[in-house]
Amino acid sequence: MVAVASATLWVAALLAPWRAWSTRERLEPDPRAGPLTPDECAAVTVLIPARDEAGIIGRTIAAVRAQGTAIPILVVDDQSRDETAVVARTAGGDQCEVIAGDPLPAGWVGKMWALEQGRRRVRTPLVLLLDADIELCPGMLAALLARRGADGRALVSLMAQLEMASRWERLLIPAFVYFFKLLYPFRISNSRSSVVAAAAGGCVLVETAAIERIGGFGAIRGALIDDCALARAVKDAGGRTWIGLTHGAVSARRMPTLGSIWRMVVRSAFAQLRYSALLLLLCVALLLLAFWAPLAALLSHDRRVWEAGVVALAAMLATYVPILRFYRLSPLWALTLPLAGTLYLGMTVSSALQAWRGVRSQWKGRVYRAA
Repeated sequence: MVAVASATLWVAALLAPWRAWSTRERLEPDPRAGPLTPDECAAVTVLIPARDEAGIIGRTIAAVRAQGTAIPILVVDDQSRDETAVVARTAGGDQCEVIAGDPLPAGWVGKMWALEQGRRRVRTPLVLLLDADIELCPGMLAALLARRGADGRALVSLMAQLEMASRWERLLIPAFVYFFKLLYPFRISNSRSSVVAAAAGGCVLVETAAIERIGGFGAIRGALIDDCALARAVKDAGGRTWIGLTHGAVSARRMPTLGSIWRMVVRSAFAQLRYSALLLLLCVALLLLAFWAPLAALLSHDRRVWEAGVVALAAMLATYVPILRFYRLSPLWALTLPLAGTLYLGMTVSSALQAWRGVRSQWKGRVYRAA
């Protein structure tokens, strides 16, 4: 019975009409495209929140300047303890304004507070919210503007490509994107349906008016999963959103060890479950059913159980291979999906334990206490 349930789960995931595992929702830059024209540059401000990013923000700003020499750049130095502001000014020159961020008010998450301070200085109809570690390939901003203009989206975001040099990165980073797409099917999110609203916070092109309609970033001031919260607010206010994969926005932030990836996930995993013990238990049961029931079934002497295990495993691998191909990894990595799923389950449980100890999240020297 358990093996049949697992097989049913995976076949349903494979055949569901929204095809959450597909990589068809993608946006790549045109390498032949030149820099943006002065008029195009005047339509968008690049807003970069930065805290302790001296080591990488110079590359990020240089890549922005390569998109168009007249693009206004706002960097909000969020109480950095290093030379982030100095590096940003040097890299951006006259094109870049660096704002010294005010202390974090109660009830705000650091990134949202930095973005809100920057938003108040934006005078263009569009704003590109760009994390300090995201390097845009030539032509990427032009592609974002074209994608938005094609059907009037209020928000367009891209799932930036993370480094996958170490074995831990190859094991867990594609799986992270895969699980995100299962939770937030891009096809549904990109439709007019209000059921799913998703965005990837590292690279978000959004109408300035859309941010104002939702009440600024204060509307999501405490959100740990701020990208999806922003997409939800924009959708609820009547705007259409779009999210896709890309090779044209690349994160310079390395997470080569299990510990570094673990910390990244733990900071918001339990928030995804709305801090609910019941949802955590359901999550544990679902992941055990999905990833370990098929393997256990393969050891069974009951032919029907064994066949159900084979079907479940085949459907599981079939849903994962497209992501691996998109990131140019061997399909053999699909065999590690049960291990990756188990590790992410451990991260989720660890996130819950942290919250129950009174720490909702911690990141870059800041601790957000649980209510």
